[in-house]
Amino acid sequence: MRLSGLEQKIVDIVIPVIEDMGISLLWVEYKSGILTIFAENPKTSKLTLQECTNISREVSPLLEVEDPIDGKYRLEVSSAGIDRPLFNVQDYKKYHDLEAKIELDELLEGQKKFRGYIRESDENHVTLETDHGKLDLPLASIYKAKLVMTDELIKETKKRFEIVNENTPTEELIETTN
Repeated sequence: MRLSGLEQKIVDIVIPVIEDMGISLLWVEYKSGILTIFAENPKTSKLTLQECTNISREVSPLLEVEDPIDGKYRLEVSSAGIDRPLFNVQDYKKYHDLEAKIELDELLEGQKKFRGYIRESDENHVTLETDHGKLDLPLASIYKAKLVMTDELIKETKKRFEIVNENTPTEELIETTN
């Protein structure tokens, strides 16, 4: 997926603030008067309501001063969710062997939409194993990509959450869930 010029400008403005909060900025999307900031806590791969609120409070005044968007807009801060969009090569590596839907902005073998399992990824390609075999999709041509909600994804997410919680002190878990 690619950022527009405006979206990249917004990333440049907000990323230092968000990273100073210990949060990872995943993506910025501006569409139909709505600016959405997707982020996650790298410790939990989620974002709590409190973390969303904190990001919004820190970022709003900065965006008012920098004023990158002409006119009115609504700011939304969101977790990517369990059946999350895939934004970059790190996401494809992180969710290796899980099922995804990928849409290209140009035809490849007569189609733009693909569904299959992420098998490999690098800076140039994502290899998707579909019902018709393996396909190398050019990363630069990916318009939209998202994990598919499956039992396997739910199990994998639960497993990752349990591993994180095993390594997180109880006081920190209580703090992030309140």
